[in-house]
Amino acid sequence: MRIGLGIRAVARNDIPVSDLVKLFVKAEEDGFKSVWISHSFAADSITLLSLAGASTSEIELGTFVIPTYTRHPIAMAQQALTAASATDGRFTLGIGLSHKTMIEGIYGLDYSKPIRHMREYLTVLNGVLAGEPFSFQGEEYDVEVPTFGVGQASAPSVIVAALGPQMLRLCGRLSDGTATWLGGKAYLENQAVPIFKDAAKKVGHKNPRIIAGIPIAVTDDIDAAKQTAAKIFANYGTMPSYRAVLDASGAIAPEDVAIVGNEKEVADQIAGLKQIGVTDLNAVPYSIPSDKISRERTRELLATLAKES
Repeated sequence: MRIGLGIRAVARNDIPVSDLVKLFVKAEEDGFKSVWISHSFAADSITLLSLAGASTSEIELGTFVIPTYTRHPIAMAQQALTAASATDGRFTLGIGLSHKTMIEGIYGLDYSKPIRHMREYLTVLNGVLAGEPFSFQGEEYDVEVPTFGVGQASAPSVIVAALGPQMLRLCGRLSDGTATWLGGKAYLENQAVPIFKDAAKKVGHKNPRIIAGIPIAVTDDIDAAKQTAAKIFANYGTMPSYRAVLDASGAIAPEDVAIVGNEKEVADQIAGLKQIGVTDLNAVPYSIPSDKISRERTRELLATLAKES
């Protein structure tokens, strides 16, 4: 299992882009196989990873994830191909539906048919990324695309945040992998991994990626780690899609799926994910106010595991 580092995009105006790029450089220096950045109302993640490509040489650079509704699939393909060229093929495009509250409440777009939207979106996106003339007539998209290419870049892998069974089956057929967030071991073992892999196998997709995004803290103070996670990630427990994932995980709240403990305990929990078929870990370290060295311990352990993987 590949160990990657997750970076949460925070909407702040006091961090220049040049300093954000340094985070990716440090991740590569520490031996991480990949680095994933979330997408919010902060720096544009695809642009940021394109810039990071010039300062790194080996690490995979991926989005986790870009909302589909806000970018036409042709425009998304254009950006993704540009990033793939800028990173010498190390860019991975992670996309997802986002949430009804954001798409309708903030952007004012229609979120009534998410499955249909993603099916048509991936059909157009994959068609454009293939690099050949492409046409499609659907209910949401009606496109006629000429030959499309950027700097002879190969098409990047497309990873989709597909949490529920319907979306897992759809994206198992139409994407290279899935990105889960706050999915506990029970959810991953009984739902995400088998459903996605079975759908991928039926269409001849070999070695689909299952990328599990999970908060992690190495500490001796388990209670403090859980209490901190409860505060940081509380909002996810109120979102219907994540609520369903937590329920499938047997979790009451987001803090229940966080991986916490000392070095051995955390390493054992991570090893357990590999055993059930998770191919990639998007490890998201978080700080515990009462344990000043926890974040350093977490980063050091994850870096060691990444090098061993």
